Amino acid sequence: MNFAIRAIGPNGVETLHIEAANQEEAARHLAARDFRPLSIKATDKPAWQQLITGSSSQSAFDLPLFSQELLALLEAGLTLTEALDALHEKERRPAINKVLATLRARLGEGLRFATALAAQPEIFPPLYCGLMRAAEGTASLNNSLARYIEYRSRVDLVRRHVTQAMIYPAILCGVGLLVSLFLLGYVVPSFSSVYQSSGRDIPLASKLLLQWGRFVADNARLLGGIGVSALLALIWFIRKPQTRKALSTGLSRAVRRLPQIGERLHTFELARLYLALGTLLEGGLPILSAIELCDGLVSTRIQRALHQAAKRIDEGQLASTAFDEAGLCTPVALRLMRVGERTGQQGDMLARAARFHDGEIERFIARFTRSFEPLLMAAIGIIIGGIVVLLYMPIFDLAGSFQ
Repeated sequence: MNFAIRAIGPNGVETLHIEAANQEEAARHLAARDFRPLSIKATDKPAWQQLITGSSSQSAFDLPLFSQELLALLEAGLTLTEALDALHEKERRPAINKVLATLRARLGEGLRFATALAAQPEIFPPLYCGLMRAAEGTASLNNSLARYIEYRSRVDLVRRHVTQAMIYPAILCGVGLLVSLFLLGYVVPSFSSVYQSSGRDIPLASKLLLQWGRFVADNARLLGGIGVSALLALIWFIRKPQTRKALSTGLSRAVRRLPQIGERLHTFELARLYLALGTLLEGGLPILSAIELCDGLVSTRIQRALHQAAKRIDEGQLASTAFDEAGLCTPVALRLMRVGERTGQQGDMLARAARFHDGEIERFIARFTRSFEPLLMAAIGIIIGGIVVLLYMPIFDLAGSFQ
């Protein structure tokens, strides 16, 4: 879960964003960094929403770009301190410059790189810090940076595919809604006054539609005021954290119940878990430490299963068996994990499982988009066309009487 925290630290009162399993764990993270919390609020998002929106706490500081630039400088032969100095000197944006200056100052105090990163949890997530901590033990900082860059590239690629798949349907729904509101709120009332003066009988469906038009025309100001008030009330209601959390949870549960889509969403969450675990294991972390760092990347339901798996692994059970019994293995991932246990390449096998399922999800998105968009266009066309036909039916009847 994500927590927005106001805490007293070495530089006064600060606002932090931390990923943790619960409030107690978030408080422990703060205590380890000499912060005294004033307030801790959950700002958790379900996995489907994280996939689309990403992490807001890292919007100002581009962590993948920072990792790429740092890796390039280290590969060129600069030391870590020299590379950070170079990045700090070339940066012109005050917010990012402050992050780099703080990081450089903590290294100057003698702290390890991972510890200096962990001192800014709102910028550097636990997964990143854990990967760098493992790199310090194996002297492979370059490899760990490259693994994180690949991890973020895979996550961002899937996110882009989902976002692109949602843009066109969202535009269609928005345009269809606006056209329908225009017809019902302006065109129908205008036609109703014309038909009312003609004194002719019209079909029942058209009559009901025109009655709505007359009602809107007679109560335009009242309906407009109610509409604006309802919109403002809805915006105020949605801005409340409790409301957003309840809506997110409800929508997540509703999406999970949809045939095919709920199953694919579960597969996506597992694929993200496999990718993060594989990245950490390849970086040199033991599996229990890797599982702990992945706790905030998945939904609450999968977190509970992950805790069960970690408990069984701690008791001596094989990771593949523990994951399978906890419901965290797809058939492909189970076989790949067993191969990894035999060959000692568990991290690589988990990463392969993630890539396999990422490809599967991308193909499903492409198929769903090709089938859903025409159906959506047809539904919008039927609604708008039905309104127009009901409006013009009296005109057709009137033209027939002239003949």
